[in-house]
Amino acid sequence: MANQGLSYEGCNFLRQRLVLSTLSGKRVRIKNIRSKDDDPGLRDFEASFIRLLDKVTNGSRIEINQTGTVLSYQPGLLYGGSIEHDCNPQRSIGYYLEALLMLAPFMKMALKATLRGVTNNPNDPTIDLLKTTAVPLMKKFGIDGEGFDLKVVKRGMAPGGGGEVVFTCPIRRTLKPVQLTEPGKIKRIRGVAYSVRVSPQMANRIVESTRAVLNQFIPDIYIYTDHMKGANSGKSPGFGLTLVAETQNGCFLSAEMSSTPQGQGDPVLPEDLGRNCAKLLLEEIYRGGCVDSSNQSLALLLMTLGQQDVSKVLLGPLSAYTIEFLRHIRDFFQVMFKIEVQKPLEDERKGGDKVLMTCVGVGYSNINKTIK
Repeated sequence: MANQGLSYEGCNFLRQRLVLSTLSGKRVRIKNIRSKDDDPGLRDFEASFIRLLDKVTNGSRIEINQTGTVLSYQPGLLYGGSIEHDCNPQRSIGYYLEALLMLAPFMKMALKATLRGVTNNPNDPTIDLLKTTAVPLMKKFGIDGEGFDLKVVKRGMAPGGGGEVVFTCPIRRTLKPVQLTEPGKIKRIRGVAYSVRVSPQMANRIVESTRAVLNQFIPDIYIYTDHMKGANSGKSPGFGLTLVAETQNGCFLSAEMSSTPQGQGDPVLPEDLGRNCAKLLLEEIYRGGCVDSSNQSLALLLMTLGQQDVSKVLLGPLSAYTIEFLRHIRDFFQVMFKIEVQKPLEDERKGGDKVLMTCVGVGYSNINKTIK
């Protein structure tokens, strides 16, 4: 079985394929990577991602042809330990971190990763978002302990970057199965409005306009302002907002926005950013579920890798990315999810259609961690 590799085409979902290949130990070959482009092959940020995978594993074999349009990856063992990586500024650190979150619990040594680059950009999940949604989600699967932390040492906005993040994660032998089926009502909203290399007043203006929208629904709102100065503020000016709504049952739904990177398109007013971000949060709450849309695939992966027991998670409508992820889980782990659509009753006011995902875990155990 181990010799039978999987092959794919195209540059989409590269991270998903490489992460699942690393966890399942199955070889993967991806061809026709942007072969029709004027500039064919892997992009710099993808090459940087492959180098990061190489750093946390031991004995991975990676072959890329000369044009960069064919990639063969034979995964090694997850090793972990202390690593440093300069992430390519085309994508934010969140792009790299999402994959590390999926791999970290199964390392041989507890991971301590120092990542440098862009901490906040408009396209990828920011560090603030992962810290407030992905980390609590992983704790539900039994990944916790004092060594589990995500710290922003320096902020770096796109395009210049210059940020630094430290991620530490303990290792686990097995994951707990979970039953997350009742999100409960929203009880409070927390957020961070950050600004670097602009007037600190920007963050206050964001907070004011956000509250104007959200205070109509709930009184318990607290938005921190985070203004980093000097060496900790990276190389580019910018500001943004991350909002997280917490439910009575400890589920977290989030939304975020960052200002337009310097020199790329029209500048955005802090008032508009606050208002729009608040509306995004309301939309996320309407979509609902126990896991917000940015963490759907993380939840599904942890369910798949759980002990041989049933896990259930209620999600909002599945994103296109998640649907593709489910196909990949079937390829790499032969796990199929039972998917039940739940329509809310007319008078319940529970937002959009929900999907109840059920699966039996593969009983994945960390081969590196010896039983004491």
